[in-house]
Amino acid sequence: MTADTRRILVIGIGAGDPDHLTLAAVKAMRRADVFFVIGKGEEKSGLTDLRRDMLDEHVPGPYRVVEAEDPWRDRTPQDRSRYASAVDDWRRRRADVYERLIREELAPGEHGAFLVWGDPSLYDSTLAILDDIRGRDTVAFEHEVIPGVSSVSALAARHRIPLNQVGRPVHITPARHLADRVGEGPAETLPDDGDVVVMLDAHQTFTRFTGGDLWIYWGAYLGTPDELLVCGPVSEVADRILEVRAEARARHGWIMDTYLLRHHG
Repeated sequence: MTADTRRILVIGIGAGDPDHLTLAAVKAMRRADVFFVIGKGEEKSGLTDLRRDMLDEHVPGPYRVVEAEDPWRDRTPQDRSRYASAVDDWRRRRADVYERLIREELAPGEHGAFLVWGDPSLYDSTLAILDDIRGRDTVAFEHEVIPGVSSVSALAARHRIPLNQVGRPVHITPARHLADRVGEGPAETLPDDGDVVVMLDAHQTFTRFTGGDLWIYWGAYLGTPDELLVCGPVSEVADRILEVRAEARARHGWIMDTYLLRHHG
């Protein structure tokens, strides 16, 4: 790496609470010459505003922000193969945007930063997209990853529970794979091989698990002033979560939630 190498900082900024910024993240932000912000439309403009608030608080002096719109993504219900194809297509078009930003907005020798919600290593596309760009050999850069507080950590902290039980595993999965795991129709409970953290659940898969001793620890907008928390036996609180979730989505136009399913017995 030479003095004229472009450098990318992928900085985890936590699940939403500005106080979740680590000292390492703040130091990395102060090294950046330009911040790349990928907008997600007017409905989620508050997320962009929160990033700017973090910069105003922690980066002294003027800083430069370059914004770009996130490419459209097909989110209609799909089978596994069509879903994977839609995600691959969206990532390629997002990589086109990132490549242009790095090539045109970041001078050799400068540091450019992407501020990533949660932790960049957990269900975020930034690192895979940067690997895609490096493989194209169209613009040379090095990149560094600064970990952040994930929504999973924030969920456990807000419910005041450990993420794992003694001697038991914890699975982290998107809801799509959880649904595939139990097959079609309702399931009485999860297979008893560990607790499960479920992310990216647009279809409220937890409603299929209404029997046994299964509890849910659910959270949405974690770390923000709009944070919502519900916990209890799935059989008792599933309808409440559905109601709270629908009302919040209607009010904000979007929702980001996650939950832990745990056997109590």
